[in-house]
Amino acid sequence: MKTGASRAYRLIHFMAELLSPAGSFEKLRAAVLYGADAVYLAGNMFGMRAAAANFSDEELAEAVTFAHARGKKLYLTLNTMPREHEYPALEAYLDRIGHLGLDAFIIADPGVLALVKEKLPDMECHISTQTSTVSSAAAKAWHALGAKRVVLARELSMAEIMRIRDNIPAELELEAFIHGSMCVSYSGRCLLSNFFTGRDGNRGQCAQPCRWNYVITEEKRPEMPLPIEETERGTFIMSSKDMCMIEHIPELMNSGIDSFKIEGRMKSAYYTAVVTNAYRMAMDAYVKDPAHYTYDPAWLRELESVSHREYGTGYYYDNPMENAQTVENPGYLREKAYLAVVTGYDPETGIASFIQRNKVSSGTDAELISPGCVGRSLPIHDLKNAAGEDMPAAPHPSMKFTMPVPFAVREGDILRA
Repeated sequence: MKTGASRAYRLIHFMAELLSPAGSFEKLRAAVLYGADAVYLAGNMFGMRAAAANFSDEELAEAVTFAHARGKKLYLTLNTMPREHEYPALEAYLDRIGHLGLDAFIIADPGVLALVKEKLPDMECHISTQTSTVSSAAAKAWHALGAKRVVLARELSMAEIMRIRDNIPAELELEAFIHGSMCVSYSGRCLLSNFFTGRDGNRGQCAQPCRWNYVITEEKRPEMPLPIEETERGTFIMSSKDMCMIEHIPELMNSGIDSFKIEGRMKSAYYTAVVTNAYRMAMDAYVKDPAHYTYDPAWLRELESVSHREYGTGYYYDNPMENAQTVENPGYLREKAYLAVVTGYDPETGIASFIQRNKVSSGTDAELISPGCVGRSLPIHDLKNAAGEDMPAAPHPSMKFTMPVPFAVREGDILRA
């Protein structure tokens, strides 16, 4: 097919994939339950989030079974840049996991790609955003090496993405981030962490020094440090806003992007559930009736309930040289308290069973979120422990308890306050 017809063909024949992160099995369950079409995760080697819980070989096998039983795909990150002495370990790792049935590997290094293609010729390969792909020429070069999909650099505008889509083969897929943390450097290619702490950001160990506060000192007066200030509130010259594209679903759906990626393998299961749920609702609403699609502000309110920095639209509509997308205020906007998860429901009595995640107390005005629904009011009262005894609170981690609910609930629904 002519490359110029690529985007138009995909708009007619394809529905964009919603791709969610999973840093643990709990987060995998949340992503799948709340509407992800595919989930990306890391094993215990060669992934870019070394501090995440990640998945052992046995857990990877279990994760594949869990996802495939529910019609979902599972992508494994192999997106570090291995050194020369690490290739024997990588080859052994591929021998161990190659038969598990993973749907694709996410790769950032041409040597890794060549080795995967040699050992597992049928494995689908996606090129990581770590490669900073910003042109159709680069995308086609990766395609010629065997890539099925390219994860575009976050620094591209919507217009640039659409031009790339129009100039690559229809069978070459594009993936782009639509939500989550951004890097002050080109898609993670930063040396600050390695310089300051010896933790290499390109090997999954970034200490995020771009979020730190900095001062300057005069050579002869080191005892008089001066803050580097952009505003009266302090200095945040390298701390990026978080990307949030929930208000731009029609543009995304018409861009020719095949997969919408949510960042956040290090975030909580609550984050995974809420963010996946919001974008799932928005995407489904658009697909149901594109001509009469209406943005619902409740979706943004959901996204504001998770831990995040100030939101922006990344570089989809702004030139990095003109707007660096840095925050005006430090730190995170804290998420709502993730109290408990529903484990069962008796429709005859209206009693729901829960497992505690944070302290739950009677008298709290809480909310319940469910797949496909924004938060619904659910006051907490009449708590009982596993023995059926009344109690004022469920204070202990993973404590099981019950309480009456005014509407039907399902396993996996989340109680928050």
